[in-house]
Amino acid sequence: MYEVFADMHVHIGRSETGKPIKITAARSLNFANIAKECAQRKGVSVVGIIDCASPYVIEDIETFLKQGDAYELKDGGIIYKDKVCILLGSEVETSEKGRNGKCGSAHNICFFPFLKDIKSFSNILSRHVKNVTLSTQRSDLSAYELIDIVEENNGILIPAHIFTPHKSYYGNCTDRLKDIFKEKYNKIFAVELGLSSDTFLADTISELEDKTFLTNSDAHSLPKIAREYNKLQLGGISYKEVVKALKREDGRKVLANYGLDPKLGKYHRSFCEDCNDSIEINEVATVCPKCGGNNITFGVFDRIELIKDKEHTKSPEFRPPYIYQIPLSFIPGVGKKTIEKLIDTFGTEMNILHNVGADDIEAVVGAKVAENIVNAINGDVHVHSGGGGVYGRVTIS
Repeated sequence: MYEVFADMHVHIGRSETGKPIKITAARSLNFANIAKECAQRKGVSVVGIIDCASPYVIEDIETFLKQGDAYELKDGGIIYKDKVCILLGSEVETSEKGRNGKCGSAHNICFFPFLKDIKSFSNILSRHVKNVTLSTQRSDLSAYELIDIVEENNGILIPAHIFTPHKSYYGNCTDRLKDIFKEKYNKIFAVELGLSSDTFLADTISELEDKTFLTNSDAHSLPKIAREYNKLQLGGISYKEVVKALKREDGRKVLANYGLDPKLGKYHRSFCEDCNDSIEINEVATVCPKCGGNNITFGVFDRIELIKDKEHTKSPEFRPPYIYQIPLSFIPGVGKKTIEKLIDTFGTEMNILHNVGADDIEAVVGAKVAENIVNAINGDVHVHSGGGGVYGRVTIS
């Protein structure tokens, strides 16, 4: 068995020829650059690229395969330089009947084993969105309909960032996933928690007890890859092996989730745009208790408090540890030049965070910065909550 790091939610900003894919993502995020970043800098062995249904990206993948550094695996996925397995994915926004009969929307990550499968899926998806070349377009499909289309093309569906206030199931569609997927709910074997939540919050909802939890970056720039990630136990790296891990089959499994403290997420607490401040509320409020304004974004923590059906977190025995991991870029005093020095010396960010000793780090960046890094790795930091689209922050005393 192998232990590998996996980030299964990375966006593409532009195609190789500069055509827009994910408008809000960096131009440098293209298929080839993501593969290189994971192999050379991040130390990520499995990456899910979730804009591969765009015809422009499909063209880039075909070119990428012709260049000789990558090929399709017989068990699914594309292997790059025998280091990184790329999962071909598509993030699809579904239209749901939300709370109180209102129209809601949610994001879904759909993964497919082979290029031919995502090509077929792209052709079908083009009939349900206005512009299939752009990522995460609102479709006229419900998740109940989408999951059948995904399975017909040999894929799997994972509900994305399930608690965020915008574009998620619990955030703006439903109090229970079972109400969305109905008798197909058993086809959902993994969910993505999102940056503002963790295992301890999610396991207060009993319908999630048998689901595998994923922590992913939702990266919109190259440096953000693996700000959250997973450690997987696999028999090798391929699409088939990853699916087995998510289903917890044949000894394959998720060994650990590494994520930000939920307080660092930009939607952790409810936020009043008029006050420009986090607010504490225990119900869906339409008026800010501080200023009386009505421009409120309901936070993940407050949503879970409202819909949970267990008073105390009791995780199932198979649930791996959730380890708070602060990326190098979040640590005070660690800028781009410092990160470059560390990676030039130690190879990858995963190696720095998991294997390199304090004395070795100090020899490269000095005592003060090394102390900050070690304190962050050990969790000896102060975390200030984020909300309303603003990330929380870390201070080190």
